[in-house]
This record gives sequence, C-alpha cells and structure tokens, in this order.
Amino acid sequence: MADTKREIERKYESDDSGLPDLTGVTGVDAVVDKGVAHLDATYYDTADERLAASAITLRRRTGGADAGWHLKFPVAPGVRDEIHAPLSDSLPRSLAGLVRSRVRDAELLPVVRLQSDRDIRDLVDAGGRLLAEVSVDAVRAERLTGDGGVAQWTELEVELADGGDPTFLDKVDKRLRKAGVRPSGSASKLARALAETAPRKTGGKGGKAGKSGKKAGGQQRPKSPETAGDHVLAYLREQRDALVELDPAVRQDGYDSVHRMRVATRRMRSAFRSYAKVLDRTVTDPIGEELKWLAGELGVDRDQEVLTERLTAALTELPRTLVHGPVRTRLRSWMHARHSGSRRRLIGVLDSRRYLALLDGVDALISDPPLLQAAAGSPEKVIVKAVRKDYGKLAGLVEQALAAECGSDRDLALHEARKKAKRTRYSAEAAIASLGEPATALAKSMKSLQNLLGVHQDSVMTRQTLRELSAVAHAAGENVFTYGLLYGREEARAAAAEAELPGAWREVTGGMRV
Repeated sequence: MADTKREIERKYESDDSGLPDLTGVTGVDAVVDKGVAHLDATYYDTADERLAASAITLRRRTGGADAGWHLKFPVAPGVRDEIHAPLSDSLPRSLAGLVRSRVRDAELLPVVRLQSDRDIRDLVDAGGRLLAEVSVDAVRAERLTGDGGVAQWTELEVELADGGDPTFLDKVDKRLRKAGVRPSGSASKLARALAETAPRKTGGKGGKAGKSGKKAGGQQRPKSPETAGDHVLAYLREQRDALVELDPAVRQDGYDSVHRMRVATRRMRSAFRSYAKVLDRTVTDPIGEELKWLAGELGVDRDQEVLTERLTAALTELPRTLVHGPVRTRLRSWMHARHSGSRRRLIGVLDSRRYLALLDGVDALISDPPLLQAAAGSPEKVIVKAVRKDYGKLAGLVEQALAAECGSDRDLALHEARKKAKRTRYSAEAAIASLGEPATALAKSMKSLQNLLGVHQDSVMTRQTLRELSAVAHAAGENVFTYGLLYGREEARAAAAEAELPGAWREVTGGMRV
C-alpha cells in the first residue's frame, strides 16, 4: 500500500560551516538536535532519463525514518507530491503503474546512487509543535551508468512540517540569507547528481541539451510557432503532455482528473478534424479513432461522476417529507457498484497495450508530423478559415435543434449541437496564440453555449437513470414517488435550458469576430 504526502521544501548551498543559528526565526522556540542519519538511495530511470526530463524522481532508500520506495511528482517550485511504499527488493506495482505513461516499454534501471550523512534539526514552537525539519546533508553521488562519474557536495534543506504554513519557510529563508546562505542552483539532489556526474562531451559545452536543442529523454525542443502548422502542433503537444501528466492522477482517482484527461483526448481529436488542411487525415484518422476509444473508456467513469453529483444534490434539496422509501440507500448502492466496476475497468485500460500504443502513436505524429501544403501558410489565413468552418456547421445544428419538435428528436439535435460547440471551442482555443483576443472571445462564448447545452444533456441522462432506478425500486415493492418527483424537476430544468437557448445563440452570433 502506498501513502501520499505533500512535500514543501527549500534547498540551499552549504559549506563546512554547518547550520546557522535559527533560534531568531519568528515562531521558533527551540532548535532540537535529532542526530545524524545515514541515507543510501538508488534512483531509477530509463536509459534516456525520461523521468528526470519531467522532474520526476523514483528511488529506493534505506536509512532514516522513512526507508522504502519514494516516487515524487513536481507540483510547483519547491513543492512535490511524494508517494511512499514499503521497502522491498523490487519496485512495487503501485508505483510502477504511476510512471507507465512516461516509461512505456522501457526498462527502469539504477542510474544514480546517493549516500548522504544527514545532520538533522527540528524547529519547534513554544508548545513543542514541529514547524520544519532542517538538515545539513553531506552528499556523495555516483553514476551507475556510462562512465560512472562521482561528485560530492554539501547542501542545506528545510522541509515544512506536515500541515504547516508555507509562509514559515519565508521566515527561515530570510534568516538564512542574512547569514550568507544562498538557494541551491538545483531543484533536487538527483538533478544535481545527473548534471555533475554526466560524461564530459569533447568539444561541447556541458548540459543535457548541448547544441542539439534536445532535452533529456531525446525530445526536440519546440521552436516558437510561426506557421499555421507550428500553431496546430503546439496545441497538439499541449494535449499530449496533458494526457501523460494526468495518467497518474487518474490511477489515483484524483479529483476531476478523469474529466480533464477526457477533455485532452477530445481536444486533440477535434484538432485533427478542424485542421484537416494542415495535417494529413490518412495519418491522423487512425489515431483519432483510438482517442475516441480512450475518451469512451474514460467516459464510463466520468459520466458516473456527473450523475452521482447531480442525483445527490437533487435529493439533498428535497424536504424530508418528500423522500419516500429507501431512496438514499438505493442511490448509494448504485453509486458504489457502478463506481467500483468502472474504476477497475479504467485501470485495466491504462495498463493495456492498446493505450500505450496510442501514446506512442501520438508521440510519433508530433515528432514527425504529416504536414500538408497549408501547414506552411499564414496562421491568420489558414486557422481563421478552419474556425469559421466549424462555426458555420454549429450554426446549422443550432437552427435545426431550435426547429425540432420537443421530445427525443430535439434532445438528439441539442446533443449534436453541444458536440459541435465543443469542437468550435477547441478550434478557437488552438487559434488563440495566433489570433489573440477574437479567438479568446469566441472560445469563451462557445464554452458558455456548451455549458447551457450540457445542462440539457445532463438532464436527459439523469432522467434515464431515474427511470432505471425507479423500475428496480418498483420491482422490489418500494415507493417510487420520489423518483417521479426528481424526474419532473429534471424535465423542468431541461425546458428552462431550451427556453434560454435562442437568446444565448443570438448573443453568440452578435459577438462573432473571427
């Protein structure tokens, strides 16, 4: 079983003078000597250092109070989420899955060994409560691949206590700077070890990028967008990165992670279709189909989340006198059964060969894009034409929906209009970097329209679920009054959204400036 904690720390350069006096820091009542710990950590990565390229660290460490496996993901400068698993000889599956989107089929190898003598001090307040842990680390780094370089240094580390106020670190920082201590030039021990033990390249100036313009992991640094193709590829690259980065959060059931990952698949697929004059669809269509598959699998869990939130809120709004029968119990049972099954299925999808092949395919497309002649054209011309085409199709669908008879035909027409509003929004988002404010305004108005149509579609789906739940309850001999009441309220919400649509659409057409 793995445990997760938020790690907030700052690192500083240090020499042999040891730890400056910190008793003068506001809020610190005492500096408690906790002794010296010997830490021995082996860091793992792929041969081309894919984890390091994403500032992710994976290590097996002995010594100290938290021996075991540690996986750290960057959150912000000086802030990382650390996932801890018990000490074992091999990498726990719980951690292996969290790096699979980056590692793929590559082998995780020992790349660096860090041995540290850590002189630890606790900063505590007048009540003895831990504020932060300060340590002076004498580090010896040994590269375990290639020429096996060695480096040594001493650094000072200040880690905020769990649940502590991050502003306390500012107070410590002020005191350390006054004592002549300066922040470290490296974000982590691993980053410094990789840099200082790297083989020296003859005739080149150090650093991972060198003159090739490549980052660690072999990925080419993207140039500043100039052509229409550059802008479309930059947008696709953002969505690819989102897919990879959200994978661990989805596996851990992070809040809204499934929704955001699903949106990334839709944005990429929409870009393929909207910008078919830029990228060859004979190449992008097969990838688009796989993205559609992934979005569908993600949708099983996401749709469950939406329905759960909506039904729970609706039931909570009802007076107790209108809740007849074990409605809440049946709803909870339905939620748990559906969620448990969809979670297992989703993890299986993320572990599948098909999913990893999709990620590889997207990488290959971005590194060697199937550009067409229009890709070399002006963004203002090529991208504007694509956005206007999407907008024109949306206009036709909205008019068709407004003219449809109430009932299933209108429900279907509004759903199709919603999907086209999303596509128009995404094509406008891809145009923001080149078109600026007009594209931003269009994306914003499309989002508002999409949300309005989403309210209607959520009502359609909720009513379908209520019919299913009421049928099961009726078969069990339960009172189904409350299900009918909730159904009627959902009908009213859908009708209100339909009534609002003509005015919302006039506002969109009046503000169209792309």
